[in-house]
Amino acid sequence: MNLSMLATAVAVEGRKAAASRVLTSSAILLIVGVAALAAATTAAAGSGNEQLAAKLGPLAATGGWPAVLNVATQVTAAAGLLAYGVGLSWMFGREFTDGTVTGLFGLPVTRPALALAKLVVFLLWGAATAVALTLAVGLVGFAVTGQLPQPGDVAGLGRLLALAVMTAALAVPAAWAATLGRGLLPAIATIVGLMAVTQIVVVAGAGGGWFPPAAPALWALLPATVGGAELLFAAFFPLLFGGLTLHAWHRLQLDR
Repeated sequence: MNLSMLATAVAVEGRKAAASRVLTSSAILLIVGVAALAAATTAAAGSGNEQLAAKLGPLAATGGWPAVLNVATQVTAAAGLLAYGVGLSWMFGREFTDGTVTGLFGLPVTRPALALAKLVVFLLWGAATAVALTLAVGLVGFAVTGQLPQPGDVAGLGRLLALAVMTAALAVPAAWAATLGRGLLPAIATIVGLMAVTQIVVVAGAGGGWFPPAAPALWALLPATVGGAELLFAAFFPLLFGGLTLHAWHRLQLDR
């Protein structure tokens, strides 16, 4: 694999991604969904809905920007993993379900280079989606509160952006699952299972910061509860599954 080969593969995968309705719709649903839920839920809690305020936690009682960011962060942590997982499942799984994987064996680009190009394009798409999501939450926060964000709120928006990017990276196991399972459904099942296990770990409250899929969300909500070592360990998670994905594409065979 060389840089020229990788650049060519990234360009091709980028054109595929730009024309993909799956990636476009996933990004729009995530951005609009998070922003709308943050605005509507904060407004409802501020109107005196005690049950809703209790579910949102103590930040809802303060209202304003803290409540908007609290809701947006909670929704992004869960919905983001699903949206990014669906997008990555399509990027890898469609090669098998559409039967295009056979043509990849005849290209002058190695299969690991193709897999790495898919991951690069996915992360670029994920980062762009994260930026758009953060801007959308910032706009609805201003619309709901009628106030510009204070320094603490700007920091919260920064954590939301970081959370969205890290959540995209945490969806990388879907690429490995799509390769081993030869399709979209195994990858989506993997993401759903990962979401379920993460919720159990967070609810249990025992060492959640050391569970990679839970660490970014806990850090974004309560920065003091998650240390740098735990975040670094979480960063190793997508690197591990990215390596497993490249290895799986290196050993990919058509008769299995």
